[in-house]
Amino acid sequence: MRFSLIAVTATGLAIASYYAFARQPSVDFSMMTGSVDANPGQQSGSANASMTKTERLSAQLVMPVGAVDSRTGRSPVVMAQATGPASDDLIAQASNPAQPQGASRPPVTAAGQQAQQPAVDESALRYFAARGDTARLQAEISRLRALYPSWTPPADPLSIQTNGDPQLDRMWQLYAQSRYADVRDAIAQRQQAEPGWQPPEDLLDRLKLAESRSGLTAASDAKDYQTVIRIAAENPTLLTCSEVDALWRVADAFAHTDRGTRARDAYLYILNNCSNTDERIATVQKASELLPADMLEQLMAKERTPPGGQPEFEVIRDGIARRLVGEGNSDAKLVVAPAYLQRLERLASATDALSSDALILGWYYYRRDNLGAAERWLRMAYSKQPDASSAEGLALTLVRQNSPVEAENTLYPYRDTSDDTRAAYLAAVSNLLALNPVPVLQSDVLARMAPAVITGRDAAAAQQFGWYARTMRQPATAADWFSTALGWKPDDEPSAYGLALSRFDLNDRAGFAAVQRLWAGRSERIAEIGRPDAQDMAQAQPARAVAPAYAEPVASRPQYVAPQRTEVALPRQPMEGRAPVMPTPAPPSVRRVAASAPAGGNGSGSGGGSRPGECWMMSDVRSLRPEQALSRGWCLMDLNRPLEAVQAFEVASSSTSATARSDAAYGRSLAYLRVGLTDKASAAAADASQTNARAVELQSSILSDRAVKFFKLGRYREALLALDQRARIVPEQTDLMSLRGYAYLSLGRRADAQRVFQALADTGNSAGQAGLADMLDGGMH
Repeated sequence: MRFSLIAVTATGLAIASYYAFARQPSVDFSMMTGSVDANPGQQSGSANASMTKTERLSAQLVMPVGAVDSRTGRSPVVMAQATGPASDDLIAQASNPAQPQGASRPPVTAAGQQAQQPAVDESALRYFAARGDTARLQAEISRLRALYPSWTPPADPLSIQTNGDPQLDRMWQLYAQSRYADVRDAIAQRQQAEPGWQPPEDLLDRLKLAESRSGLTAASDAKDYQTVIRIAAENPTLLTCSEVDALWRVADAFAHTDRGTRARDAYLYILNNCSNTDERIATVQKASELLPADMLEQLMAKERTPPGGQPEFEVIRDGIARRLVGEGNSDAKLVVAPAYLQRLERLASATDALSSDALILGWYYYRRDNLGAAERWLRMAYSKQPDASSAEGLALTLVRQNSPVEAENTLYPYRDTSDDTRAAYLAAVSNLLALNPVPVLQSDVLARMAPAVITGRDAAAAQQFGWYARTMRQPATAADWFSTALGWKPDDEPSAYGLALSRFDLNDRAGFAAVQRLWAGRSERIAEIGRPDAQDMAQAQPARAVAPAYAEPVASRPQYVAPQRTEVALPRQPMEGRAPVMPTPAPPSVRRVAASAPAGGNGSGSGGGSRPGECWMMSDVRSLRPEQALSRGWCLMDLNRPLEAVQAFEVASSSTSATARSDAAYGRSLAYLRVGLTDKASAAAADASQTNARAVELQSSILSDRAVKFFKLGRYREALLALDQRARIVPEQTDLMSLRGYAYLSLGRRADAQRVFQALADTGNSAGQAGLADMLDGGMH
């Protein structure tokens, strides 16, 4: 009875939504097409003739003439058919969404009379309304109005008379459960039993559309962008506000095939014609990750402000500012609008600001040689959260401001975090040793810098150690460092010059002569050392070389945790005549791992089978038969080596057995899910047909992963959309209900959050009680 009560409640909601939806008028407008990039009037027949079929289809990637968008009630036209002066009014309507809806006209016949109501199969309306499926009810209205522009939805879909066909009702039920293959089987079985029976065109059309939607989604997840565009072009009724996910995927495909203008047009279509606030905000968020700043501003211009409320995109402007300024870190020529810089500076200056905001600003100004601003923001970031990225940026800025002492001290704890921090630290060391006048450094500072230079094999820093040792009247140590620098960089003339001077000072005639012979004809100043008319080089100190400036930082700098450091005590002078010794890592040891019996196979067989504990050391998986590869894949999954299991399952997918191919696709999807590659998991799941139980399991897992990923990224609206999609196929588990509650709370929807947390708390769930406590504490406003 619990299900019946829910169905009754949902039915009432569906009918109420239906009444509001059915009252919307129709207005003709156009969407995004290839003619946006150029003057439509200049399209030529010869140009069209040279286009491929896919290009011609994607150039007309809009809804057909007369089709109607379920949420806007509007009917787009194909711009490819609207390229002459006679259609300018239609194009004008596309670029002016503010045109009053009352200006629309009902379709007319050739005689100028209003079209008559056509005969339409409305059984699906009654089925979806009876089950409270609002989304499918509105999608069906959209589809029928696209096919029959003059059709008017009935006032009460529950009053529609049906033929009382139990088998047909069963087909609709399978369709509502997204079991499209089962619908095809049911149709075939009935046609075999009743040769004269034909399924309703409505069912066939919806089935084809649903299969196309699944194909488009799978192609998008697999990043097969040309297939996405082709499927969308062949199924234009997918491109409506009720199918906003398809529109997002088409825009993404355009953006990844170097058609940014077309991607912008797809996003503009949504903003011009769709009214769901969450989806509009998610549209701009997605576009901000793909489009350049100028196109993004065109989308932001479509912002709507409700009476007495804030502009709808205000909640994402902070994130856009972070993204744009962050992109400026990788491109020094990129100019970020002052408004976004000022917004990010306000965020970074707040009392509870994130250290990452100041870090982004610091790197942005460093890339543009604004060292004063760079130091301010990087020092602020370092004071809030000392880590490798902030220490590196601050150290580089201090080096360029001639403050290498502080730079070396700041970056030393993080010197081995990455190649970038190591290079920055060695640049600080070089510049510190090259200071003029020469600083007198403490022995502990020299002792910690020397092993870093040796480990990094940095010739510039080794050379500066040599000059520093000469200044300190330690020629033997100087010769050692110069020799070491030449070992790492044999063509370094300044190091050779320093080595020659040091050996001359040490009265090492043979060593000095060897350097002169090696550099004869290549260095005039080395040849002049020791000549009677030359300067007394044993007494005079040569001009010391200036360490080269550190290269520009890379754009993306992850937040690292400082490693535990170990102090290495070294003698102040290396052994005379020998370069400092480089540590040599020990060869890695091989550790065998015992595994349990693999699931789904006995693991036996010759030629590379996978007995328990042995699949990790087998031969190349490509040499196995598909059945052996399938067993290997499950064995590797038991060993928690999913990426290797993927390779085995890919070989298994070539099996002639449909069951083996299905198992391989299932295994590959599970492997991708285990490593968090949700899109690849979705694409893998679509490679072969699955049982209904498996399909539901995979789809619910994929949507769960997406929801969690979006939540972690702070994209709470997209997290809720993923949770909504998952809730349509399986009940929502308690941990995801908690996630939903916190997503609501992060968006300021406190009433919705309280409703979810209260429902959890009423069952004794601790997460629900914690959520209510967070709300009482005023958290996550």
